[in-house]
Amino acid sequence: MSLKERYGNLTDEELMNRLEAGETEVTEYLLDKYKPLVKSRARTLYLIGGEKDDLIQEGMIGLFRAIRGFRSSEECSFYNFAELCITRQMYTAVQASKRKKHAPLNSYVALEEEAGLMADQNPEDLVIDQENLESRYDQIHRRLSDMEKLVLELYLEGRTYGQIAAVIGKNEKAVDNTIQRLKKKLL
Repeated sequence: MSLKERYGNLTDEELMNRLEAGETEVTEYLLDKYKPLVKSRARTLYLIGGEKDDLIQEGMIGLFRAIRGFRSSEECSFYNFAELCITRQMYTAVQASKRKKHAPLNSYVALEEEAGLMADQNPEDLVIDQENLESRYDQIHRRLSDMEKLVLELYLEGRTYGQIAAVIGKNEKAVDNTIQRLKKKLL
């Protein structure tokens, strides 16, 4: 029996009650059911430096958070709650893409690229610069905590605060605080 056959005739509130009772398949059904809503919201927004799929992914994160965070005892319907969570997640991604506050980390030069820039130098200078580069990498590595290293790696991969928060198991404010600390340590 497919999920649509199993859950298609239930209201959202009934689905949420079943989810709270431990039927984890409801999550998959709700993600599939509300994906068209996510896609319709993504059509109305533009993500600088991103694609529509990135916005859809952000919307799906918002939907997943709505599913996890909804309480049937609240006075709001699941649809309205999900729509709000989806829209907020996408809007946050769009706003983050517009901000210039992350420019120092977004415009970093990778250590490997920096090494490549040294190719025009004479061999003696190249060896000295390579040693300096390794020394700087070691200093950075020693100055950062394990969490800071992980957050930096994820951030440099282009992940959003929400995605980083999900990976490290913290909230977005903790991610922002960590990135602020990284900026102070690395700049």
